[in-house]
Amino acid sequence: MKIQYHTFGCKVNTYDTGLMQKNLISECSENSSDDIMIVNTCAVTGEATKDAVKWVKKYKKENPSHHIVVTGCSAQVDTEIFQQVAEVDLLVANSHKGELKSLIQKMLDGGLQERVFKSNIFKKLDLEEGGGEEDLHTRSFLKIQDGCNSFCTYCVIPFARGKSRSLPNVVLVNKINELFHKGIKEVVLTGVHIGDYADDEVGNLEGLINKILLETKMPRLRLTSIEPVELSQELIEIYKDPRMCKHFHMSIQSANSKVLSEMKRNYSCVEVEQSLKNIYHNFPEAYVGMDVIVGFPGESEEEFFDTFQRLDNLPWTRIHVFPYSRRPGTYADRLPQQWERAEIVFRARRLRELSQQRSLQKARQQIGKQKEVLVLASGKKGMSRDFWPVELPEQVQRMFQPGSEITLKISSTNESTLIGTL
Repeated sequence: MKIQYHTFGCKVNTYDTGLMQKNLISECSENSSDDIMIVNTCAVTGEATKDAVKWVKKYKKENPSHHIVVTGCSAQVDTEIFQQVAEVDLLVANSHKGELKSLIQKMLDGGLQERVFKSNIFKKLDLEEGGGEEDLHTRSFLKIQDGCNSFCTYCVIPFARGKSRSLPNVVLVNKINELFHKGIKEVVLTGVHIGDYADDEVGNLEGLINKILLETKMPRLRLTSIEPVELSQELIEIYKDPRMCKHFHMSIQSANSKVLSEMKRNYSCVEVEQSLKNIYHNFPEAYVGMDVIVGFPGESEEEFFDTFQRLDNLPWTRIHVFPYSRRPGTYADRLPQQWERAEIVFRARRLRELSQQRSLQKARQQIGKQKEVLVLASGKKGMSRDFWPVELPEQVQRMFQPGSEITLKISSTNESTLIGTL
């Protein structure tokens, strides 16, 4: 039996796919002819669900004999949509993801009386341990926390993943030590809202990182998204440790206070400015990415320009621009003044142009610098500690295996990708 995986969405989903691969490996059998495709879906926008449905239908058309199992966030919040998709053989929401192995086995044995498994996600208190490595990857995503208590007006994720809950620090430290002994050189601490991490022994996210630095030898540690108010002075001090990758991903969503308030974010443009300036003051060479939503309901042209102008005058490296997409089940979907798609696309294009100009400018500033680069799974590209993608010359590809960390000098750039030489 051959089990394949297709992952949509965020790094948390990448972790979850790694966990599924680990848990289901024992199900593979040369004596079985069943082929299974497990689709781990994303629900961050309505378009994400549509993309998954389209992908499932296309895959089934090309592989009519394969079983398709759909799980993940869309399976939890858009269950009814997938119930109408005849190509789906088994639908397992996040509430039942821990039972995936037994459900697949029962499906193959013909013992299932139904094909949909879902319950109230807010009653799910456990958080699966393990996972983090997708096949052939040289970096590992480690989920330290899941769920969210914020309920931002545009976001459906709390309804897809439930309450915020965290893994014990001991479990995480042990997992990182296990990964290190397997040859993994970089761990990315991920979660739905890692700033909410809580543990009775170490307290918060800063306490967890301090313990990881103290009790593991992992040479490269990276964080996923944090919010401006979560960039504490203690966290800044922790980042001065050479093992912390100088890469920040800030979840700001807007730089206009009125829009932030209507999004139900717990900060204003003041905290956005302070956080970005604080990073630059302490780590002027750091790679700083940001998430920004454009076209939020009621965001006036002046408010969008306020965000645009403020960001243009602040230090950062790249913006991940998200055109607002209506998400049924959220408060924002019921707001008046929903923008036409053409206006949202126009604003997204303007902000992306700003991002492309800035990224190219920052990339050119890397020429002549030396960087420690981790060779990725393809063997043709690497990633620097400060998150720049680096193309590897053929000489390096022949000399170093994926997973090696090497020192390269940046000789030129190809748009926002760096080109390195020994």
